[in-house]
Amino acid sequence: MASDGPSRDPRTRLPAAIAAAGSGSDLDSTLAAVLTTGVETLGCAMGAVFLQDPDRPGLTLAAVHGFDTDTVAGLSLAAQGAGDPFADTAATRTSTFDRQGSTPERGAFVGAYLPMIVTTGGVDTSLGVIGVGWPAPRTVSVEERAYLEALAALAGLAVDRARLASTAAERSEWFERMAHTDPLTGLANDRTVARILELELARAGRQGGEVSLAIFDIDGFRATNEEGGADVGDDVLRRVAAVLAESVRLVDTVGRIGGDEFVLVAPGSAGLMVARRILDGIGALPAVAGRTVSVSAGVARFPADASESEALIQAAMDALARAKVEGAGSVAETGAVPGG
Repeated sequence: MASDGPSRDPRTRLPAAIAAAGSGSDLDSTLAAVLTTGVETLGCAMGAVFLQDPDRPGLTLAAVHGFDTDTVAGLSLAAQGAGDPFADTAATRTSTFDRQGSTPERGAFVGAYLPMIVTTGGVDTSLGVIGVGWPAPRTVSVEERAYLEALAALAGLAVDRARLASTAAERSEWFERMAHTDPLTGLANDRTVARILELELARAGRQGGEVSLAIFDIDGFRATNEEGGADVGDDVLRRVAAVLAESVRLVDTVGRIGGDEFVLVAPGSAGLMVARRILDGIGALPAVAGRTVSVSAGVARFPADASESEALIQAAMDALARAKVEGAGSVAETGAVPGG
């Protein structure tokens, strides 16, 4: 051991680093704790951890110890260029010990830089670099090198675990979203709409409130599909869906429940007003493949028109049929005279 280093084998303090890595904190906090444990164990004056994203160039500073704010900014910038010890270590994936360097505030120092590598299925992946430094002159001992190698491996495992957890969470979120949305339009699917309608009816029943249900049907959609093809039809569906999503209130839910049928669940009595706004927005759309885009709508209200979901849906469908008779771009309420 060097005379100015710890008086005992630093590897005996690995449990402290392992505890820091297994703390369950967010990744930045975990890496900061691992780095601090290593710096304090080895009596370093400074240290830093940079992360490497396999999908993007450059290094990102994740943890730092012993640097002031101004120096940290310079450290991050320098790590992006060749010749910097962090950048070189990331590029070569090779550990470097006893590398000479200097900083304006600390003067000459001796640094050690190690890649954080994990192996999966026999393939090595570099996740970043950990580096520490001591005031010069100094020689990094065999025991200190072994400790740093273990520390780099531990930090790499922490990064790998965090990224796996993030990937799993994103995948779970994606599956959850796919289970509740229509893949073509991004609106709620029929199952989600049915559940939300039941919840809104139950809430309105308890509170003595109202719920409006509007069903929309694209006028002449079959002819559009036959003349323009499926791609043109899909374009029309997406444009109509976009208008629905942009026209409703935050409390409303819009979804696609059939080939060219959409639905609006609107708490309160404003369903007809919102439906008219949607019709106006769709009527302002530019023609698609030479065909004007319009929809007809039928509106029903709970509890005036029906007391449960199936009956309310049927009431809205009946109103939609009457609107279709009135002509393209019409809207009708249950029991009311259709209007454009």
